[in-house]
Amino acid sequence: MGLFGRTNDSAQASAATATVDPALAALTGEYTIDPAHSTISFTVRHAMVTNVRGAFTEHEGSLSLDGTNPAASSASIDVSIASVDTGMADRDGHLRSADFFDAETFPKMSFRSTSVEQLDTETYRLIGDLTIKDVTRPLTIDLEFNGSATDPYGNERVGFEGSATILRSEWGLTWNAALETGGVMVSDKVKLSFDISAIKKA
Repeated sequence: MGLFGRTNDSAQASAATATVDPALAALTGEYTIDPAHSTISFTVRHAMVTNVRGAFTEHEGSLSLDGTNPAASSASIDVSIASVDTGMADRDGHLRSADFFDAETFPKMSFRSTSVEQLDTETYRLIGDLTIKDVTRPLTIDLEFNGSATDPYGNERVGFEGSATILRSEWGLTWNAALETGGVMVSDKVKLSFDISAIKKA
């Protein structure tokens, strides 16, 4: 049984006749993503020989989970472009500039789910729309459900982690520089990684 997204009519019919898993049913509710315990990061090849890693340190989002009716669930997140952090101030400034994200004109990057596929008992394929700058394109994220727990403060939490690979040029991020030895400074392929902890609303 899926936790979020939409299913087709036949899948909904199967879900209606299946025995509801009490553990999943108990997760039903509205959740707020906890930015202090969640990470949205990226990895990109630099100068053809090494990887540069970075993260967006400011983001907010929500999950609406329904353990008995996956079609009623959804996920959304908004990321502050200005919060990009690769550990080097000059590089971060370049990423915020019009050469890349143009954070002054387009301050946020967003994702909105549209559907989900269950790959196995703990793995889901989340499908939705990713908007960067003024370009919106589909994005598929493979997510692993890490489980649920009640923290020492009484918060009910769920956890997911996953990844996706995109071509940045498809979202208008085309800046590059040629290398004397051949190739380019920044690869087109970018790996996105997500480690999400969300708190259930009272």
